[in-house]
Amino acid sequence: MRTRSFRASALVLVALSGVGLSACASGGAGAGRDLPYVARDVGTLYSAAKGRLDQHQYKVAAALFDEVERQHPYSVWARRAQLMGAFSYYLDADYTKAIAGSQRFLAVHPGNRDAPYAYYLIALSYYEQISDVTRDQKITLQAMDALGELSRRYPNTPYAADARLKMDLVRDHLAGKEMEIGRFYQQRGQWLAASMRFRSVVDTYQTTTHAPEALMRLTETYLALGVPAEAKKAAAVLGANYPGTDWYERAYALIGDKTPPPPRPQPVRVAPPAPPPRGSVKLEPADEDTPLPPPTTNTAPPPVTPSPVTPSPNGPTPL
Repeated sequence: MRTRSFRASALVLVALSGVGLSACASGGAGAGRDLPYVARDVGTLYSAAKGRLDQHQYKVAAALFDEVERQHPYSVWARRAQLMGAFSYYLDADYTKAIAGSQRFLAVHPGNRDAPYAYYLIALSYYEQISDVTRDQKITLQAMDALGELSRRYPNTPYAADARLKMDLVRDHLAGKEMEIGRFYQQRGQWLAASMRFRSVVDTYQTTTHAPEALMRLTETYLALGVPAEAKKAAAVLGANYPGTDWYERAYALIGDKTPPPPRPQPVRVAPPAPPPRGSVKLEPADEDTPLPPPTTNTAPPPVTPSPVTPSPNGPTPL
């Protein structure tokens, strides 16, 4: 009798412990932890992950792709699942995990043919986190570095072509941040600090859309600082590079030339001049007695932004 009662108690304890483990497993999965380990073949796991990805269940798809790597680390599909997991995190807007997954893929498979795609995912994950110019731009600088790394390593890929386009947009964004700070100082009468920000835009981001305004603001700040010669140099550079802009008309009026600018006729449809190449905008010394040329009317149309390349919903090219 004692033996039977002992066995019955043991069975009850085992049953209770099994219920507790299953509850922990289901609770852990619901709480966003690792999936409970259920041994499955690689084809079943990968197909399940791909199916969830097609159903836009990106978080579940990422967990299943990670499970492929965990259960079959030496399989050919593990490499692809590693990158597809990072792609799923990117679609789920979990950019931190997308970056970490892509970096892990590059650390393990640096020479893989899908390495450009991993660099592209890293750059896009930083790019999608860029905030407006009123906030800190640390992520913007990281996006700039990641896009530049992709362009340097794989210049002939379609990912690099899109990265170069996004680099121009990022540079314009960083220039906008400098202009925002410069205007802040200018509104408070801190002319020297403002002039340093505007000069930084002219020297570092001279091919962006903020360069004409930066030169006009330099004219304003130099006049406020009591250095009209420097103000005239900035206005002369503005007139030489952007003669048909409203910014030059304002700078022309600030300099106080005796001859007023002529009235603006109707614009003539002509081909817009090409933007000056990097390094071409220079502050050349100007004679104080030489009058500035009047503003012209050749206004260039706004730039056309081509549609960016986005990651394929099927991820990188098949192995």
